[in-house]
Amino acid sequence: MARDVQITIDCADPAKLAAFWAEALGYRLQDPPAGFDSWDQALEAMGVPLERRNDASALVDPEGRGPRLFFQRVPEGKQVKNRVHLDVRAAPGLQGEARMAALEAEADRLVSHGATRVRRHEPVPPLEAGHIVMADPEGNEFCLD
Repeated sequence: MARDVQITIDCADPAKLAAFWAEALGYRLQDPPAGFDSWDQALEAMGVPLERRNDASALVDPEGRGPRLFFQRVPEGKQVKNRVHLDVRAAPGLQGEARMAALEAEADRLVSHGATRVRRHEPVPPLEAGHIVMADPEGNEFCLD
């Protein structure tokens, strides 16, 4: 039986990182619980103190196809290279220079939203199509593929 998957990301600032990934993936903030117009309203009703209201944030695919992303605040910072990372499919179906140009354009767009460019891997046919390694605003690596 197939299972739903949620990707959980430990971070220092869930709201900020969720905003970055919403921009990168075209996701949106998960709606507040039924009966509430906003998360602030819901958290207030739940008795969550102001200093704890950025402990978590969640994004959903507006078309319901992709996994939910959950961002949780943790006390420690990022220490080492990620063993698991996201690949953002920014150039599906493209090859060669057209592919790399599309990846470069997406890299520039994400840098303007707080990402850092790490390195470019050139295409090496027939197996490697080329990709760009990036880091999100908290230093988590991801690839533009």
